[in-house]
Parts: sequence; C-alpha cells; structure tokens
Amino acid sequence: MLSSLTRRAARSYATLKPAPFGQPRPESHPHLLKEGEMTGGIQSAEYAARRARLVDALPDDSIVVAAAAPINYRYRQNSNFWYLTGWAEHNAAIIIQKSASSSRGYKLSAFVAPKDENEELWDGARTGLDAAAGLLGADEVYDYKRFVPELQRVLNTSAAVTYVESEGNRTTSAGVPHYVQRTRDPDPWLLEFFTSPRTPRRRDLKRELAKLRTVKSPAEQEVMRAAAEITARAHTKTMCYAKPGLGEAQLEAHFAYLCARDGAQRPAYVPVVASGANALAIHYVANNALLESGEMVLMDAGCEYNGYASDLSASSVVCRVLCYYHSEPSYFPARTFPVNGTFTSPQADLYAAVLSVQKASIPLCTADAGYNAHDLYFHACRLLHAELTRLGFDLKEREVERVLCPHGVSHSVGIDLHEPHFDSSEKLKEGMVITVEPGVYIPPLPRYPKHFYGLGIRIEDEVLVQKDHSVVLTSSAPKEIVDVEGACQDVLRLGAM
Repeated sequence: MLSSLTRRAARSYATLKPAPFGQPRPESHPHLLKEGEMTGGIQSAEYAARRARLVDALPDDSIVVAAAAPINYRYRQNSNFWYLTGWAEHNAAIIIQKSASSSRGYKLSAFVAPKDENEELWDGARTGLDAAAGLLGADEVYDYKRFVPELQRVLNTSAAVTYVESEGNRTTSAGVPHYVQRTRDPDPWLLEFFTSPRTPRRRDLKRELAKLRTVKSPAEQEVMRAAAEITARAHTKTMCYAKPGLGEAQLEAHFAYLCARDGAQRPAYVPVVASGANALAIHYVANNALLESGEMVLMDAGCEYNGYASDLSASSVVCRVLCYYHSEPSYFPARTFPVNGTFTSPQADLYAAVLSVQKASIPLCTADAGYNAHDLYFHACRLLHAELTRLGFDLKEREVERVLCPHGVSHSVGIDLHEPHFDSSEKLKEGMVITVEPGVYIPPLPRYPKHFYGLGIRIEDEVLVQKDHSVVLTSSAPKEIVDVEGACQDVLRLGAM
C-alpha cells in the first residue's frame, strides 16, 4: 500500500530536467515543494521571520555572519545556516546587519556560487546570483569569492558587535572558520579577530540560535510530524521483516530503504540494531551479528525529512513469523518488539515495566506541568525503581540511574537529532519537540534476577509539548504488547514492504 507521501510524489508533473537550480524549487520539483516554499513545508517568509527574530534579540547595529558547511560526502548543510536561509548549496554565506532604517529590521547580504557551465557539467546545477536574490530575499547578492573581502570591509568600517555562527565551520584547533582558512593570504587582523580570546567585538551566535530553534513553528511541527510518520512506518515494517538468521545489517538496510522510498532524504544518524546482549551497549552500532530465535532486537533508527530529524528506538524478540513496522529520529520513537511474534514471560514483564514508566512520563510534557528534562529523568528513574522492585530486584538507592538506566530520558529534536545547547534545566515550553525514552539494560550480575540477564529495552516516542497537554508524533508505531506482537506476526497483513 502506497503512503500518501508516495502517492503525492508519483503524480504526473512536468518536471524540469535537468533542473536549473542547485536545490529543489516549486518550478522544477512541484512534487516536493508548493508555491512559496523555500524548502519542503517551510515558506520563504518563515526564513525571513527567523532572521528578524534573531536580530530583534541582539544589540543595535549588530552584525551576524553565517556560512554554508564545507563540501562533505552527500552534502548536508550546516544546520544553523539552513535554519536561517533554507539554502542547500555549499560555497554560500550571509552577512546580516541589524538596521533601524530597514522595514524588516536588518539588511541581508548573500554570497553564493555563480552560474558556471563547466562546473555545472560535472557537479550539477547551481542556482546562481540572479535567482538567489529572490529566493533568499537578499538586499545584495555577490559571488561567493567576494565573501571574505566583503566581510573584512564590513568589520573594518563598523564597530558593532559581530555574532559569528561557528557550528560545523571550524577547520583548525584555533577556531579559524573554513572560509577564512581557504582564503589566500588572509589579513593577519582577520585571523586575530577569529582566534583571539580577547576580541570584545566577537560573539558566538550558537546559543542565540539555540533559543530560537528550541520552539518549533506550526510549519516545523508539520514537517516533523511527517518525518515521524515515515520513521514509525519503517520501524513497523522492519519488525515484520525480521526473522532468525537475518543479520542486523539487513534490518538496517531494510529500514533505510523504507524511509527513502517514502521520501526521506537520508538517515538521521547511524542506527543501533542490537540483537540479544548487544543491546546492553547503549550506542551499539557495529550491526554485524545474526538474529537468533528467542532474542530481542533493540532498534534505534530514524530518518531525516526536509531538513528535520526523527528518532525512534525499537527492541524486538526474534520470531519464526514475519513482523510489522516501527521507526526513529530530526524524530525519535523507540520500540522493543518480538521478532518471533511473542514475548517470553520475562521479556514481557520487563517490557511492561518500561512501558508503564514511559506512559506515565508523557503527560508531564506540558508547559503547565513545569517540568524540565532533568525532572523527567529523575521522575522516570523513581518509577522504574518501583517497577523493578515489584519484579524482584533488590536495588540500592540511585542504582537505576547509575547502572540500569544511565542515560537521560529526554532531549530536544529538530533539524539535528539532538538540538544543540538544549538546556535540561529549563522548563518545557509550548512548541518544543522532545523525546521520552526510558530504557533498562540488565547486566549478568548476581544481585539481579537471572531470567532478566542480557535483556535491553528502550521505548521512545517523539512528543510535541503543548500548554496543557502533549501530542505523541510517533503514535503510529505500536508499543502496547498486544499491538507489538500483532505487528511482528503481521496480523493486519500489511507486509514487510
């Protein structure tokens, strides 16, 4: 059965080939973008509004400098530059100058790669200067080669505080941005500007942007909801695909295929596909073992869709029958599922304990509740302590935190899998998207009940924080025991593809 995303992509459009731009546009890729969108689901006006909100928070006459990521394999844009511009090409930068004389509060100078027939013959289309002016809403557009000289001119002629976007743009331990490092014979004072710890005019922009990125706009929420649906669907079908004798790597590949088929651009991170006791390593990514009947597989994987990540974990018990689907991250659902279709009694008991903790934690993810990520973690640990005690564990104080669930249970999700500089001590705000992911990992120690040895379970959902309620974006991934077993056994005949 084709998803709505797949059906939309399959419509008959007059697609331009070769595309005249360096990234999808409504004119060239109408199956991906609607009129007025700079990127999938996000209007050009929203990027302009983000820049306006940023400069509103800065001192008068401030200058903002941000650049595209350097060339990397299967190019992915610098997240902060993407957030401010939606521009997907490398060799690009912007200078924003806060200005009271501008109706929007700032002047935008953009620097992009010009059209070049020879370069485009090898590397594909570039958008070029003329089209970039309209797409970016820039006051001035220059050849990217003029960026560093123009930056030097602006810094030389202004005493304003300059906020430099540094995430992913440093190529030396001294902190020199790649665009300066690549410049032939840069002025010594410019190197001093970026490297000296005593430059009073230089500020790092990352924390200012982190404040903006933490709360998601309605458009961002819709893009993240779509990413979560792709991820959840892929998780469910990978459950159905799993069976004894398959390799962890085969599950990883099947999951990646399903996400790509439904429109995801890339994996959001290196997935965890941990069978049996491999699940005791929280970030196990070797993914090179075979699935054995009676084991569980913990799968933590997600996709990136239109620049946003999805995160979800799943654990499964290997079964003889095919199973069903579930997915993970920019949205994060995690699941534990039995690949042979049925949990053993110890597996079901431990799974139910973690599920109980997770379900009790999600309603606390509201602005009115007044919790922060630290509060959620310690609340979850207290609940997990009680659940494990009920199952026969004799636990010391804080043993859950130190040994059995040593990771936090929540982080912010968005353009990055872990949104940078998320303050775990800050109270949750309406519009945040966070994970809720309690887990338990039982090592073979004499003080623990033997029938739980080697079991690792994590159940993760992506949750949108609202004022007085929370919305689970990854709700389509099954997590109740009866639903998980039904998914593994393909009760609904949805299949693994």
